[in-house]
Formats: sequence, C-alpha cells, structure tokens
Amino acid sequence: MWRHRIKPRPDWERIVTEQGLVFPVTELPDGTKRPYWNESAWYEFTGDEVNTLEAATEELWAMCLDAAGHMAATMTDQRLGLPAGTMEVVQRSIGRQDPSLYSRFDLVYGADGTIKMLEINGDTPTGLVEAGVVQWRWLEDRLPELDQWNSVHERLVAGWQRLRTSGATTGNELHFFYDLGEGESYDDGEMEMTAHYLMDTAVQAGFATMAHPMAEVGWNPDAREFRDVNDYPVRNAFKLYAWEEMLGEAFGRHLVEQREARPVNWFEPAWKAMLSTKALLPVLWERNPGHPLLLPAYFDSPGDLENWVAKPLHGREGDNIRIHLADALEDLVMPGAYGTEGFVYQAYTELPVFDGNHVVLGSWVIDNEAAGMLVRESDGPVTDYYGRVCPHVISDALSPDDAQRLAWLAERVGPNAPSVR
Repeated sequence: MWRHRIKPRPDWERIVTEQGLVFPVTELPDGTKRPYWNESAWYEFTGDEVNTLEAATEELWAMCLDAAGHMAATMTDQRLGLPAGTMEVVQRSIGRQDPSLYSRFDLVYGADGTIKMLEINGDTPTGLVEAGVVQWRWLEDRLPELDQWNSVHERLVAGWQRLRTSGATTGNELHFFYDLGEGESYDDGEMEMTAHYLMDTAVQAGFATMAHPMAEVGWNPDAREFRDVNDYPVRNAFKLYAWEEMLGEAFGRHLVEQREARPVNWFEPAWKAMLSTKALLPVLWERNPGHPLLLPAYFDSPGDLENWVAKPLHGREGDNIRIHLADALEDLVMPGAYGTEGFVYQAYTELPVFDGNHVVLGSWVIDNEAAGMLVRESDGPVTDYYGRVCPHVISDALSPDDAQRLAWLAERVGPNAPSVR
C-alpha cells in the first residue's frame, strides 16, 4: 500500500456533489473547512494485496456470523446493554434465517502485510456513495486504464434482486427509512444520502420504492401494522436506524411484543444487532483465540493488555474511545455521549501513517461476498467525524471490460455462503 499525491480535478466539489456526495467538505470546530472527499491523494494496491484483503474479509465475515449466533444463544439484553426483549427479537430473526444485504469492516493493514479487524459496522454502515460511486468515477476520470477493488454497486443491485426473487420480501414495494437527525445530531445528510443511494440500487433491481424519515413511520392500532407518512402499509423496509435505538422506543415495542398482524420484512434484519455492538469483539476472540486477523479483546477490563483501546458497546464515529498506552503520560479520551451501556477492551495496534495521515481500510461485504474497499484517513489514531476518504487503484491490473466484470461477479456468488445460526 502506497500513498500518492495528485492534483484534484478542476471543480471537483461540484462533480462529486452531482454524483450524490452531498457533503464534499467538512466544517471543523473553528469554522474552517477541509475536504471530506480527499482527491488530492490516492492509494495504490497490488492485485496480490487486494486478493489478501478480499480473503481476509470473507474469513472474518464467516467468523462474525458464527459469533452472532453464539451471542444470540448465550447472552442477555442486560449483558449487552440492549433494550429489554431485544434478544428475543434477535433469536426470532435468526430462527427465520432473515437475510441481510451489507456490512463494512474496519481493518488495519500493516506495513508487514498483517491485517487486523478493528470492528464491523453490521447494522447501519455508511460510506456507500463514496465507495461505490464517487471513487469509481474518479478512477474513470483520472486513471481509466487501471482497475479498482470495487464491485459495490453491482453487488448491491444483485443483492436486492436476490432478495426480491427469493421470497424474502412480500410483494414488490420497498420502503426506505432513515434517521434525519436534528440540531447537534444532524449528520449533514449522510443517512438520507445513503438511504437514497440504496433506494436507487433497489429500483435497478426491480423494486418500487418509497423513502422518508424514520420519525414519520406510524402505527395503526386497528390494523396492527406500521404505516408510512402517506398512511400506506409497510411490508418491506430498509432502515438506516440502529436496532438498539429502535427497540428501545415505543415504536420498537410493537416488534418486541409481536403486535404486528403481518410482520414487516426488515433490512437489515434484527440479528444484525449482534454485529452492531462492540461486544462482538471479545466473543470473536473467545471463539477464535490467537487468530491472526483478530486483536485480543475482553469484556469489562483490559485484562493483561498493556496497550489497549476501550470501546463503548454502542459507540459510533470514535465517540468515547479511550486509548491507553503503557509508555504515555496520559490516555487519549474522545468526547461523546456513549458508555453507560458498558465497554469492551481491545488490544491497541498502530495504524499505518502516510504523510501524517492515519489510515483505516473500510472493507465491504455485500450479499455475503467481499465487494470492495474505501480508504479513510484521520489526523490521529481515532477515525472520527473529521476523517477523510481517498480513492484507491490496483496498479498492476488493467481495467476489465464488461464481460470480465460480469464473469467475476458470477463466479464469486457460490452456494456455500456462510449464514448465521
């Protein structure tokens, strides 16, 4: 992995905004702005490196599904800091084998070629527009003769098609709900942007779609069903809204108490709550001790770790992360509102640093297949709200033609995909 500087395209902000990335720049606390989409640099990978990352992603995915099933069978709401009744909803979801669409790993790719899993966002991952659209269009403009590890868009469309034709949905209509946020919690439109991009891929897969904020979903007590903002019944729904929040609200109690006359088919499914909590990390380590893709992790205390990272069970965007290094004068503690639900402790590992930028790789799993990568940079060891994303290139692979891309997509979709049990 190498970092290269490059001159951004003229008028790049307009270009990426028109491609769907509605927040190309980030405003810092002092009021200044910096690019969120950082095309003043790109990252180079070889085909062998991508093959290694791809294999690691799929191995980790299988381990995560195993861990999720184990957690559902052995752990409690209280242990995981979840609303009462959550584990019953999760167990029912696993019992039905509810299908999922996508997840994103955060990986550390060391200079010695080692790969370590930092965590997985299995319930509400964002970054799809950047990964699936903007960086691919950048490649077409700047280095069109080369390739990129990126089948994000094609696999999303194919994943929706599989869900539509496999009996996982009721009818052909699909709602998209998102957390709009307001005040200090407003996310510059990230959730809405991501939901609308996913809606576009669902339309390409043949769904009739509708979208609105989660807060506008209603409940009809007579029909015992959820209704959208137009009082239309919700049968199938994608929600960019965390299960641990949803089930703690009056809205979610209808699900916990099984009050629906005809349950909604939710994407992502409820069992994904097991892949949304950092409690997954010590469970993975318990079930795969010493695995080279994992970092040691423990519940409640750092155990024998000298250098560690404390992570709140439900934390996001680096909030409330605490890094303790044995030779440091004081810990690095990030602000935030998480932590009352409990912490896990994970061994600290250094991120690779290029030109002062700390780098984490976002690795996508879509429809059970490794699907591509997004490179994220930060100023320090915690990837927070002020991180940036850069495009990447496979430098020793020429751009494939459409026939080759279709062949790759077909050959990697196999019958032996792992499942949660």
